[in-house]
Amino acid sequence: MVAFKTLFIRHIRQLKTFLTEQNTLIYLLSFLVGLVSALAAVVMKNAIHFTHVLFTQGVMHGAGGVLSLAYPLFGIFLTVLAVKYLVRDNISHGISRVLYAISRRKSYIKPHNNWSSILTSSLTIGFGGSVGAEAPIVLTGASIGSNIAKYFKLNYKYVTLLLGCGVAGAISGIFKAPIGGILFTLEVLMLDLTMSSIVPLLISSVTAATVAFFFMGDNVLFSFQVKQGLILSELPYYLILGVFCGLVGLYFTRATIGIEKLYGRIKNRWVRMILGGLILGALIYFYPVLYGEGYETVMLLLNAESGSVPGTVMFGEIASGFWGFAVLMAGLLLLKVVATASTNGAGGVGGIVAPVLFTGGVAGYFFSSLMNHLFDIALVESSFTLTAMAGVFAAVLHAPLTAIFLIAEITEGYGLLIPLIMTSTVAFVTKRSFQKHSIYNEQLALSGELITHDKDKAVMTLLDWTKEVEKDLLTVNPEGNLGDLVKQIARSNRNLFPVVDEFGILEGVVLLDDVRNKMFKPDLYDKLTVRDLMTIPPSYIDLNERGDAVLEAFEQTGAWNLPVLDKGRYVGFISKSRIFSAYRELLRQFSEE
Repeated sequence: MVAFKTLFIRHIRQLKTFLTEQNTLIYLLSFLVGLVSALAAVVMKNAIHFTHVLFTQGVMHGAGGVLSLAYPLFGIFLTVLAVKYLVRDNISHGISRVLYAISRRKSYIKPHNNWSSILTSSLTIGFGGSVGAEAPIVLTGASIGSNIAKYFKLNYKYVTLLLGCGVAGAISGIFKAPIGGILFTLEVLMLDLTMSSIVPLLISSVTAATVAFFFMGDNVLFSFQVKQGLILSELPYYLILGVFCGLVGLYFTRATIGIEKLYGRIKNRWVRMILGGLILGALIYFYPVLYGEGYETVMLLLNAESGSVPGTVMFGEIASGFWGFAVLMAGLLLLKVVATASTNGAGGVGGIVAPVLFTGGVAGYFFSSLMNHLFDIALVESSFTLTAMAGVFAAVLHAPLTAIFLIAEITEGYGLLIPLIMTSTVAFVTKRSFQKHSIYNEQLALSGELITHDKDKAVMTLLDWTKEVEKDLLTVNPEGNLGDLVKQIARSNRNLFPVVDEFGILEGVVLLDDVRNKMFKPDLYDKLTVRDLMTIPPSYIDLNERGDAVLEAFEQTGAWNLPVLDKGRYVGFISKSRIFSAYRELLRQFSEE
């Protein structure tokens, strides 16, 4: 029995070594992450659907549209309660939370995110919140990947990789778009594209798309077959559409951030919830198409007959004429962002991908129908609707490749590939010329916590330099004399002596080179004090400074050692050599295949 047990343990160790050395373990884990992320996406979409069905067909049956004023508020109220008493953590803006985890938490995400976003977003969206499920499912997928990697005690590089696999799987599962899932991970999360990362991402993304297709078939958000491919005479209009989408994306980004800042100024969460919920309810009452994610409206626009105006279906008899429809569409274009920001600002949980696609679809149909009416041409409205969805997506998220292939995959064809490329590129360039960062990166960039494609800056953002602080230097009192200093020098093998008073405040430093010619003159021992011999350091570093700020301090001062303080009290010294050693080690983890 003992021999069998020993043999079994030996084979398990050999198997683990084989898996680790051959990257097979990462491939198996990426398959697992893709599978679980897709199942999470299926659960979330069904939870939102059944909450929605219960809400519209059960609770509100026969109640008319009046209850639309109250039920979005009720959904946000349930969400706030769940977050406050069950989750007890900030889970809003899921994709920004993922970026923050990569930048500041070494890609570790708390385990409750495996389920908390599913619960809260189902309550928010199911009861009418004008947001999308994409960001919550991205946070869920990222959490699944991060926690699986953490369970297997993988290093930072592979934790980040499996986190990215979870995101790719989530996007691929919810849109049934494997290429879009991979590109979203590379563009939005800014994950490095290397041979060691692309295979796991492919495995997760394809696995998730397959699982989603198995459970939901074509019923994945929306599916549409392109009616008309590229028409050369329409190319100039696609360029103009790109500029229009870029400006719409700029409005969407700034309005979202601005409105949420206004809600953030309301310190009482219940007042914030009631105000935001009532504003959302009023918007839905007057604009019922603002209810929920809005994909039904997008499908209505895509399936509208060319040259027809689906005004009465969307808005009622008030939009029976073209100009009435055009005015209402322009209002919808402006107010969707208000509804989305009010949902999140009030305490709801949801993402902006669905509102961005909705806004893009409305912008494209509005643009093409207006051009047709004014200039008596025959632009294909469905093609411009799809292309504008990609354009606004590229502008708001700064992810043109994702936008291009996501829409191409959703339409199950590449007939509009050239218009998609043109419009998305122009929209991205237009928006980027006014605003450097995407909507997800804006808040992190303002606080200096944004990880970037610049590998050097990414490493410095993640460097935990506090582990390199030297705390073993012998200190001296400023009131001591040269004799006391010589005794400390005799006990130390260092050439640097911090001068610290009785309250732990650093007053200066004594360098061995500065006193070497005096320490062999005993007649000076009682005449010179430490205060006479010390010098003031060229700069100080606070214990809470980021890694890039520490390196900047060394570059500006030219010093090799700088004191570290914690709220003004002396902690230790940090040397440039130790900082660069830690930097090289972290850079090696980034770079190795």
